[in-house]
Amino acid sequence: MIDFRYHLVSIVAVFLALTVGLVLGTTMLQDPLLESMQSETADLRGQSEDLRAERDEAELLNAGADRLAEATAGDVLTDRLKGVELVVVAAPGADEDVVHGLGERAEEAGAEVAGRVLMRDALLADDGATFVDELALQVSDAPTELTGGPHDKAGAELGRALAVQGETDEGGHDAAAVLAAFEEGGLITVQGSPAAVARALIVVAPAGQVEEDTEVATTALIALATAMNRKVGAMVLAGGSEAAHEGGIIARSLAEDASYSTVDVAGRPAGDVVAVLALAEAVEGGRGAYGVGEGASGFLPEPLPEARSGDAPSEIEVDAAARTEE
Repeated sequence: MIDFRYHLVSIVAVFLALTVGLVLGTTMLQDPLLESMQSETADLRGQSEDLRAERDEAELLNAGADRLAEATAGDVLTDRLKGVELVVVAAPGADEDVVHGLGERAEEAGAEVAGRVLMRDALLADDGATFVDELALQVSDAPTELTGGPHDKAGAELGRALAVQGETDEGGHDAAAVLAAFEEGGLITVQGSPAAVARALIVVAPAGQVEEDTEVATTALIALATAMNRKVGAMVLAGGSEAAHEGGIIARSLAEDASYSTVDVAGRPAGDVVAVLALAEAVEGGRGAYGVGEGASGFLPEPLPEARSGDAPSEIEVDAAARTEE
């Protein structure tokens, strides 16, 4: 019969074997293991230092490029937008400094910035779509001709209210009243006198990282931008690199083959210059996707658009005037 002493001896033997195994294992493996860990740590430290050096070089290069863009912007942009009446449209969440910076660069190129239209959150909100639809129909002098969803209709009316008026609109379409109605409805804020003057638009995209819950607003904004582009003609959607990330408005616009140009490097001196050059190209009937994001056709238009005399409207400006009559 196996008694308690037998069990006790067995347990002690098991623990003794484990202890001996651990001692032997750590003694035999200690040096190779430590050497391997020290080698991997040294490699990681070297990689980290290399990445830090590359980052510092990139920051210096970017800073130099910004200084170069500031120094040469006047020569590069001179008369590219001479005589072009421009309205800057800011999406909800657009960086105020970028909005003003793009307007100033456009003026440096000879454009006349008549005013700004600042979209408010309510314009893109999913729960406000019915109100947007009803208001667009209410302000339109041809509501039965409006098609598409609420933001297609609103974009068409906003675009027509901003676009330089055709002959058939004289006395028949009160552009200022349309903008006032959208402003009184809490959908936009109007700065300056943008009614019935625009031959070109810069639409500034929201700033910051793309959030999962912004898909509805992005879809609405694309519908608005597309409809405004049809009425005005020349348009650039400008934003930072985050707008070109998956789900961003520039990425979505390119995926849907938007009819307007895009720039995903706005907000830096060089990027703002690119945005103005892209708009100058759009005024002459061109279109492109510029910047560094996926889908960009190049960093800037090539060849660069020609300087304008300012005496005669371009073909796209004539087409845009005709669009307001539709």
